[in-house]
Parts: sequence; structure tokens; C-alpha cells
Amino acid sequence: QVQLVESGGGLVQAGGSLRLSCAASGSISSVTVMGWYRQAPGRDLVATITRGGQTNYADSVKGRFTISRDNAKNTAYLQMNSLKPEDTGVYYCKGSIVNSGGFYRDYWGQGTQVTVSA
Repeated sequence: QVQLVESGGGLVQAGGSLRLSCAASGSISSVTVMGWYRQAPGRDLVATITRGGQTNYADSVKGRFTISRDNAKNTAYLQMNSLKPEDTGVYYCKGSIVNSGGFYRDYWGQGTQVTVSA
């Protein structure tokens, strides 16, 4: 069993900052790509990071958001600065994971709400 648990969402004023965390746990052999997606209304890519640290960002967040990870802890982070009302939504973490049985698949967290007020 593999689980991803997000934390760090909340309510913030425009221009403020939040830091999201996503911890993967359970029967894990290896975590390859970790990413953050926002659902408002579709589930759109925000940022991804490979195990080696290569990152990819949506154009709308470049220069404001930073994704990072701690491979030893199987945890990814999303530092969100200069937040805008249009960043509002439920943020989901996705991990591409090889479980202890050797099977590779994507796992999703339960989501964390981010609300940015004007």
C-alpha cells in the first residue's frame, strides 16, 4: 500500500506565500517523478520534479513557485510566492512510484485547498 499525504494549504491574501508538502509512504521501492496539479476546474499541471532534480513549471507559475524534493524522505515541496487569486484551487500531489512488488504506477494524494483572496 502506497499513500501520498499533502499538507500546507490554507487561506492567504494576494501577494502572500504558502508552502505545500507531499509525503509518500508505504511499500515503496522508488519514487521517480513527483508533481503538483491544481484542480480549478480541470486538473492542470503546476510543477514536476524528477528524482535527479529536473523541474518543469506551468508558464503561469514560473518565477513565483519553486518545486523541490527530499529523496531520502520521499517528500516533495511546493513553495508558492507572490500568490494571485487565480492560483486558488485544490492542489494535488502525484507520485510516479515503483512499489515493493515492482509495479510502476501513478499515485495521487487527497488534495489540499489553497485560497488566495484579492
